[in-house]
Amino acid sequence: MLIYLHIPFCHRVCPYCSFYKHTPGATPIGTFVDALVAETKQRLAQTAEAPRTIYLGGGTPSMLSPSLLSRLFAGLHTSIDFSKLDEVTLEANPATFDAAKARLFRELGVTRVSLGIQSFTPHVLEILGREHSVEQASEAVAILRAAGIPSINIDLMFSIPGQSKADWEATLRHAIALRPDHISAYNLTYEEDTAFFESLRRGEMRENEDHDAEFFHLADELLSAAGFDHYETSNYAQPGHHSTHNRGYWRGEDYLGLGPSAVSTLGGTRWKNIPDTARYVAQVQSVGHALSESETLDAEARRLERIALGLRTCDGIPLDLLAPEARQRAAHFAAEGLARIADDRLILIHHGRALVDPIAAELV
Repeated sequence: MLIYLHIPFCHRVCPYCSFYKHTPGATPIGTFVDALVAETKQRLAQTAEAPRTIYLGGGTPSMLSPSLLSRLFAGLHTSIDFSKLDEVTLEANPATFDAAKARLFRELGVTRVSLGIQSFTPHVLEILGREHSVEQASEAVAILRAAGIPSINIDLMFSIPGQSKADWEATLRHAIALRPDHISAYNLTYEEDTAFFESLRRGEMRENEDHDAEFFHLADELLSAAGFDHYETSNYAQPGHHSTHNRGYWRGEDYLGLGPSAVSTLGGTRWKNIPDTARYVAQVQSVGHALSESETLDAEARRLERIALGLRTCDGIPLDLLAPEARQRAAHFAAEGLARIADDRLILIHHGRALVDPIAAELV
């Protein structure tokens, strides 16, 4: 089982981000941390399976003060045996930690830090509303390395308004030169309830699939040449640094989501927590959980998810997940050079990897 903890606080809200997040407000962060620890304890007491990974996402988990980070992890240690975990990931903004705080990450048991950098081009960072500079982003990698963090990821984004192909290439080369263990390269998507989506709706921004594909293939070319394994549509890793937590998601493993708006899927049941921090705290304090909605996933729903997620990975999907007519379409994709079939599995290759969503739609 995988555990995800959602920390919703950010110093500022980026215009492209659709995750539940907000600046610190009326709810004291310490009170929230106590509620998160309480929910973790309650949920794990009801679950027979022991966790094998923890992922702290947000929001910006790294903006928690050293004392609150220590308080959070001390609480987690009372419910979880960290010695049996394969991976503990913390998302971090380069502007929210220094060398002392990075050392604390390691002392608390963090084995992997995912840096939300997005770009190494100043004007692109400004468009994205990021609070860190290029210099801070570069220094953050060195700080984490000096602190002994075993695995460091850099998150990057492409097809950003105002970003040229030269900008994207320069960002990729800058990232490679920093020698991280993992790089995630995400295509910007315009999600509802974001400022970017409203700009798209008004015609101030535009999507361009050809542009997206060009940027995608440039990342694949440069990162693969630098020794990174392109093991999932948006993810590249040096040997031994694939994200265990994220691979679990893509393989359809059970996961427990804790914190406001977090989603869980256990034993065929999926539920979501209240997407409101104050109400989340109040409900955890009163009943021990913050469930707001749930559904039962039948076998067909799980099959469709396994196809959509599995096609994103270098492992592909078993052919027996596909209906007979879908297997014929899979053979057609292989004949066109978009996929290969090996050991009764369908694996997307070359240009097929950039077309994962429309291909998946043809197979479900």
